[in-house]
Amino acid sequence: MRITRRTLLMGAGVGAVSVLLASCTPDPEPTPTPTRTREPQPQPGVPQPADSMRSSWTTDPFSYGAVSFTPVGVLAETREQLARPVGARVFFAGEATDADEPGTMRGAIRSGARAADEVEDKAEPGERVAVIGAGLAGATAAARLAAADLEVTVFEARDRIGGRIHSVTDDSWPVPVQLGAWLFGEADDDLRRRMESWDIGVVDLAGARWLSPEGDIDPVDVQPLQAAIEKAQAAEADIPLSEALVEAGGDPEDPSTAAFLAFLATTTGADAAQLSSWFPPLLPATTGETTMEGARDDLTPLVEDALDGVKVSLSSPISRIAHDDTGVSVRLGTGEALSFDRIIVTVPLGVLQEQDIEFSPALPFVNRTAITALGMGRIETIWLRFDEEFGDSDAAIWHTVGADVSIRTWINLRPATGENVLVGIVGGDEAAEFAELDDTAALESAMASLAVYAPAG
Repeated sequence: MRITRRTLLMGAGVGAVSVLLASCTPDPEPTPTPTRTREPQPQPGVPQPADSMRSSWTTDPFSYGAVSFTPVGVLAETREQLARPVGARVFFAGEATDADEPGTMRGAIRSGARAADEVEDKAEPGERVAVIGAGLAGATAAARLAAADLEVTVFEARDRIGGRIHSVTDDSWPVPVQLGAWLFGEADDDLRRRMESWDIGVVDLAGARWLSPEGDIDPVDVQPLQAAIEKAQAAEADIPLSEALVEAGGDPEDPSTAAFLAFLATTTGADAAQLSSWFPPLLPATTGETTMEGARDDLTPLVEDALDGVKVSLSSPISRIAHDDTGVSVRLGTGEALSFDRIIVTVPLGVLQEQDIEFSPALPFVNRTAITALGMGRIETIWLRFDEEFGDSDAAIWHTVGADVSIRTWINLRPATGENVLVGIVGGDEAAEFAELDDTAALESAMASLAVYAPAG
């Protein structure tokens, strides 16, 4: 447990109690899979996992999805329009507002820094600023504003900080279970340095295996899709990635191509038929080399560090934000209203799309249009812990090709950690379907998806 100076307001509202954390901040409570009403059906050759945990971003009322994406026909400046301040009182941050690196942890951090700069340009020392959301964007903004002698209060709807960072520590698991953002690539140098400063370990997820029911196949080449994108970007109108691939002579239904597109959905949260070819996401590498890295340890200190010394109100969803030339009024779910000089809103795009926060007056048309135009992607994960080794591959990333399964991308942590842990990741429409399953059905679906990796015979 860590010591922190952060002021914690538990359930701000009537009778709220401010607790200065001069004592230890407890580790996050584990959230194991609830007791099942029936035992999952075994799969031939697939051992019963000793434990499992799964995410629920698609149905989370404080998220309604995992990350934003750029749909076909939506211009890049739409994100800048979403980020546009309303007067000098209401400001926006979050990965969806970052035009250069949306959908990433570094994009969230960048957006928080940008919004903090915008507030500093308008605010006088000592002003009271509310920050809605205690994820990477909100924590980054809060830290910078507090350092600029502004009085900052962070409101978080959940009972924990971190937002899409959700590391669950449990004695029954040999490593923290990362139910949210935890994978990153070569562009995340700043994030990597932050992790190093907190002794947060990194695992190299080296090597990829592409396996069909008939056996191993060569890695899928990303170049045809890249060439299709380049050709589509020269056209007069934006078309979906899937259509761009067809026009370039590719076949999205080809088993290998479909497997790669499923892998792409695990990073974007959207299917190729939804993604813009004019403003495509960064395509993941598909060679046998290292394709990504992951956090080995609890990522919560990244946010705790930024919020050190800042007032944080947990379990405090915001229902209404009213503003005028004199300031901002924030109404909590309890009905209590609090006044501030300015506010930074960092809630996920999905929350804005669901209109769970009322703005008075209504947001300008340009902001509302951006909220409607952008897409909220769905990504779900399921972690499985086995008592004994499963699978005969030392590759860290497994791609299932040509099999009718719900989860086609797996991360094998054994080569990097020595632990028998597999992480299934699913994105897009398949993630939405997976999210609808109860825990028993989800575990059965995961085990069925692993059957292709079971020993022959």
